[in-house]
Amino acid sequence: MIAFCITCKGRVQHVRETLPKNLANNPGDISKFILLDYNSGDGLQEYLTECHSRHISSGKLVVYSFPQPQLFHMTHAKNMVHRLGIREGCDILCNLDADNFTGQVFDGYIAQKFKDRGDVFLWAKMFTHTNGKRPRGISGRIVVSTKAFLKIGGYDEKFSTWDHDDKDFNLRLRRASYEGLEIEQEFLDVVLHTDKMRFKDYPHAAENNTDSNDTVEEPVNIIANAGKVGCGTVFRNFDFTNPIKLAPIPTRIFGIGLHKTGTTSLHTALRRLGFESGHWTTAHWAKAIWDEMQMHGRSWTVEHGYAFSDLPFALLYEQLDRAYPGSKFILTTRNEGEWLRSVEGHWSNRNPFRHQWDHDPFSHRIHKVIYGQKGFDALVFLTRYRQHNQEVLRYFNGRPDLLVMDMSNGCGWQELCTFLDCPVPEDPYPKALVSS
Repeated sequence: MIAFCITCKGRVQHVRETLPKNLANNPGDISKFILLDYNSGDGLQEYLTECHSRHISSGKLVVYSFPQPQLFHMTHAKNMVHRLGIREGCDILCNLDADNFTGQVFDGYIAQKFKDRGDVFLWAKMFTHTNGKRPRGISGRIVVSTKAFLKIGGYDEKFSTWDHDDKDFNLRLRRASYEGLEIEQEFLDVVLHTDKMRFKDYPHAAENNTDSNDTVEEPVNIIANAGKVGCGTVFRNFDFTNPIKLAPIPTRIFGIGLHKTGTTSLHTALRRLGFESGHWTTAHWAKAIWDEMQMHGRSWTVEHGYAFSDLPFALLYEQLDRAYPGSKFILTTRNEGEWLRSVEGHWSNRNPFRHQWDHDPFSHRIHKVIYGQKGFDALVFLTRYRQHNQEVLRYFNGRPDLLVMDMSNGCGWQELCTFLDCPVPEDPYPKALVSS
């Protein structure tokens, strides 16, 4: 499902022109329009209820109201409406400024471009009309997957006025290895207007405004906002009796329990919840993460994913916490006797992958970091297991961003979904590798 994400504050005259045409040009069931009334205060609500009740009733148009702001904070508004698109179940998000026309069947065009590919985004390059004038207002048209949006933390909310937020967003997507595909000109049209309306809420920014084709400083970080992405309380379809709170979302999710504590089950559960999750793909993969964190204090590999568990993350939680503020951490634990028997089996020939440890570049190395030795020793291993759990609890003492899941006491969906603010699935919590 594709979400056309529209924000409006003081632009009802543009919405009157663009929304009816855009709805007519994208009539299918593969898209919906999410419109955020950012305290517009210019008759927007009355217009929508009078002229688009049919579309609201059908679900083709969903209107959210954010009555709090006095000034228009562009990136906060964009992040909020994109998050609302995700809340509506959409997996592709298109930023559509209130003065933009989509063109005919733009949703079909988007669907075709994203078909079988998750590593692309669409963007609008400024073009020149035959009269030599460039239309202002199309450069904000960017289409991303929900996973890409979450992975890079949305639009950077340090851009509070009319600024280069779209170009920064574009650059961070590219740094995260997404390929930018230019949107064809037939889908790029706008209601032409002067800068007076653009800078109504912040006239001081007009003095520093430059052409959208100008270069912008390369962002140092791929991830913005430290989890505080479009936060606030909104109301859906003018039901002002049921507030909807958009709380911070995790920058990243890290499972930091030692191996054999249900990390594979956690990995499977995170995937079931829709998160892009990684779990000891190969020894080379784990080594890359370890070395990147040790050498640079951050990991390119981590920044290309979203959720992680198993080694080496259990040993990196302090560095990960510093590198990716706003992340959430999950300590999986297990009955000590069960854990010790499982680890002993993991070190034995019953483990079909045990023979690979002598040839890969990292397994013995990381085991020596944890236990000080390569071979299994019950007392040494149990001592280190207890120490690790105590150190994690001490480090996160009093913080709400750590969840402890005791897998021997039946922890599962309820605890995990409450922690991550996700709906609880109907199927049982996964139990992967339970015999090991």
